Amino acid sequence: MEDKKFYLSTSDKKIGGVCGGVASYFGVDSLLVRVLFLVAILEFGTGLLAYIILWLLAPRNPQEV
Repeated sequence: MEDKKFYLSTSDKKIGGVCGGVASYFGVDSLLVRVLFLVAILEFGTGLLAYIILWLLAPRNPQEV
């Protein structure tokens, strides 16, 4: 079984690399993740808090640096 770890993306990023990292971790398109974060921000207000927490706590991908 592959040992998956979450990292911020340094190649697929617009602001902090969170959406690119989430997309890479789950194997989905980063545009879909960005839209989901935007919906979470606008509808629920929790998306921004989640984004900031992930941006501050998640490490950068050492293989992309």
